[in-house]
Amino acid sequence: MRTVDLLIKKRNGVELTPEEIKHLINGYINGDIPDYQLAAFCMAVYFKGMTAQETVHFAVALADSGDTMDLSAVPGIKVDKHSTGGVADTTTLVVAPLVAAAGVPVAKMAGRGLGHTGGTIDKLESIPGLKTSLTPKSFIRQLNTVGLAVTSQSGRLVPADKKLYALRDVTGTVDSIPLIAGSIMSKKIAAGAEAIVLDVKTGSGAFMKRKEEALELATTMVKIGESAGRETIAVISDMNEPLGNAVGNALEVEEAIMVLKGKTGGRLRELSLVLGSQMLILARKAEDFNEAYQKLEEILDKGLALEKLTEMIVAQGGNPKVVENTDLLPKAKYQKVIKSWQDGWLIINDAQAVGRAAMLLGAGRRTKDDVIDPTVGLKFHAKTGDYLKEGQVIVEIYYNREDNLKDALDVIKNAVSFSEHSVPPRKLLYGVVRKEGYEEY
Repeated sequence: MRTVDLLIKKRNGVELTPEEIKHLINGYINGDIPDYQLAAFCMAVYFKGMTAQETVHFAVALADSGDTMDLSAVPGIKVDKHSTGGVADTTTLVVAPLVAAAGVPVAKMAGRGLGHTGGTIDKLESIPGLKTSLTPKSFIRQLNTVGLAVTSQSGRLVPADKKLYALRDVTGTVDSIPLIAGSIMSKKIAAGAEAIVLDVKTGSGAFMKRKEEALELATTMVKIGESAGRETIAVISDMNEPLGNAVGNALEVEEAIMVLKGKTGGRLRELSLVLGSQMLILARKAEDFNEAYQKLEEILDKGLALEKLTEMIVAQGGNPKVVENTDLLPKAKYQKVIKSWQDGWLIINDAQAVGRAAMLLGAGRRTKDDVIDPTVGLKFHAKTGDYLKEGQVIVEIYYNREDNLKDALDVIKNAVSFSEHSVPPRKLLYGVVRKEGYEEY
């Protein structure tokens, strides 16, 4: 078949067959199809979209472009969890040990952060000595002994997606729901879990700014997962303000430990319990949501999830003493605070701006090649809806260099405001998408 004929078909909005999609993906990864033709394909999809079946075949073709993980040597139903990205979203560091402590093997392939969103691998690497690059053999062995392993994505896993994403990034075709859904789900399919829980963010700090876009993406990904033989659900959650109080790699690890110790609650704890409960249901460890939620609360209260995190840190070569003494995590040299400049009810208006401020301090990457500073970031002392008196601390800034400090401070100040009237806390959960359809919370 001729590639140009397939481009014309897609340009005209005609559905491509599985064989035609495989031809495009395999030809691109093999070097037989040049960048400019795949760029044309991406632009055609951007404007014409894909049918549900096309999107499934696209995701499977990406997954088949490289290695896939075989988790059959690990007993039990393996459930994966994925977030579409946000600010202070440290749920993996809470959910993974929590669910593993409930007897569900958690095999997690995680990524690095880019832009204003953080990456689980970057956060874990702020723990002294911890290794995030595990061989498949050691990954499986750790799953069977600890029940929890988190590793960076292998270079041989879904190579077509890496190559295609770089192309989309420079051709203005990143924000296409079929391409986004195919990219995310190809990695989930290749990672080997039998069931998948998705956390789809919506709001100012999310990729999908509007709830309707998040719902469309969630529905598309659930269809892909189910069609690929993975039981899949998606929770739609709020990202109009940072999920946790800490933004920055070591700071977020510290907050996750505090949640596991029962010393910190709030939105991060609540969302972690919700996602974990859905994972327990898919793993057949609970009959319904209430049973799962109660079981995970008991595990948290007994400190079993904290023990499981400690086991994982030891298994991956990290210093387990950080769990008892978070001062052993790397620290920034300097601190500065932003205080309330008036009395009133706080409103955090722009989560993305908060993430951008952390990136200016060195906590994030502008490009994939940037080196991050694990010690820097922000720690909020108040959330939307809190009443503050003039002079009370809103946020602490952790930094090592003066470069961009003023810009970061200006960005944060512009991201918050005050109301003379009480402001209700933002809704955290909007709904859940299953194969049967969408249900509001």
